[in-house]
Amino acid sequence: MRALISVSDKEGIEKLAQELQNLGFEIISTGGTYRYLKEHGIEAEKVEDVTNFPEILGGRVKTLHPAIMGAILARNAEELKDFGFKSIDVVVVNLYPFEKFIDASEEDMIENIDIGGIALLRAAAKNYRRVIVISSKEQYEEAIKLLREGKFDLEKRREYAIKAFAVTASYDALIYNTFWRRFRGDLPEYLLLALPKAEDLRYGENPHQKGAFYSSDLPFIQHHGKKLSFNNISDMNGAWNLVMEFQDPACAVIKHSNPCGAALGKNLQEAFTKAWNSDPLSAYGSIVAFNRPVDEKVALVMRKKFIEVVIAPGFTPEAMEILKRKKNLRIIEVKKWEKRGYSIRQVDFGFLMQEWNIKKLKNYKVVTEREPTEEELRDLIFAWYVVKHVKSNAIVFARNLATVGIGAGQMSRVDSVKIATMKAEERANNAVMASDAFFPFRDGIDEAHKAGITAVIQPGGSIRDEEVIQAANEHHMAMLFTGYRVFNH
Repeated sequence: MRALISVSDKEGIEKLAQELQNLGFEIISTGGTYRYLKEHGIEAEKVEDVTNFPEILGGRVKTLHPAIMGAILARNAEELKDFGFKSIDVVVVNLYPFEKFIDASEEDMIENIDIGGIALLRAAAKNYRRVIVISSKEQYEEAIKLLREGKFDLEKRREYAIKAFAVTASYDALIYNTFWRRFRGDLPEYLLLALPKAEDLRYGENPHQKGAFYSSDLPFIQHHGKKLSFNNISDMNGAWNLVMEFQDPACAVIKHSNPCGAALGKNLQEAFTKAWNSDPLSAYGSIVAFNRPVDEKVALVMRKKFIEVVIAPGFTPEAMEILKRKKNLRIIEVKKWEKRGYSIRQVDFGFLMQEWNIKKLKNYKVVTEREPTEEELRDLIFAWYVVKHVKSNAIVFARNLATVGIGAGQMSRVDSVKIATMKAEERANNAVMASDAFFPFRDGIDEAHKAGITAVIQPGGSIRDEEVIQAANEHHMAMLFTGYRVFNH
């Protein structure tokens, strides 16, 4: 019996190799792996001694030889007799760490594209009925146990082959996506997704649906509380993206994919109180996000509320101690959260892909007779960055850098205004309004005026813009056009 070992990451390989040797396997290995095994007292034969051909091209070609590939791909020993080759029964390979070089020079990136390792894994996986393929160091411990007990049956071999195909597919997808993003930059010609399962979830959106979470690099750590659910993760994403719109201390309170409150403050305690009071009834059982580390003061206020998840870039020891007293509260610390690639959504027959909506409001046009006051302008810009995170049709009422009423997800924009009015009640008086898209009729402006709204920010672009502007002028409102919309379907 023979085993071929060729690994870039050598952690733990000596234990597996020793076990293979103890079980009577002859070990073949490539240059770096060969030296590592010899240093650990494990006998091995160089690949070049098997092939009678040296490594060439600076190590680019080592194992791509019939004496290796044929020995792996042969269905049985009889097929190899005429060539004088002996079969290889176990293949242990992990690949060059291309993922560590995606931001390196083009030359370094190219040199860390594995060729031989990919070929070895695919060959061994293809021939899993005869060959055991070990493609991850996480498999070593189980593989040792199965080899010792003689329980590497066909089902387990097939399972390891599937893992190997996943490794090669994800590796190629990473290379393709990296090259496309770096050298083309537009939407890719092919959509290649290859993400490992981070964990199984209790269920999906509803208990009768299975659910799982996939991620290659989790940007957060969970310090406390129950496991995250499908809906928790979705709402966390929305909450975090909202607070990261702002430089000042910010808080967002999210429920069922929509903000029920968002605010800025002199500190997190003030921001949280303002955001929570936007709609305290809806905030019950919500996800709360902050763009600053959580301190003791805000933790003391939060402990009196029923919150499912709190997510922030850090927690003071005092805040952590306070929050951990809430048994089921999920405490999430963000470590490194970056938007990469594109925004992708699935439909029944494919995927929709688009760039992330990260456009900033750099210019706007006052289209009414009245200019907004300094205070109104400040609230309008705040409301504009909130409304982009509300499901369309979306309306946000804001005052004093806090939402006071939100109308989300209505088929009619005027209905969204009415819902925001209902939520705000008397707080709508002297507040401002943001709309994620243009007003198709003046009725939304008329309803806002009835509620007490004094200024409006919207994209503009309706065929009835003049009618809408006229309504604003009649009501002595100020109105800004941004020139772009922020739908969130």
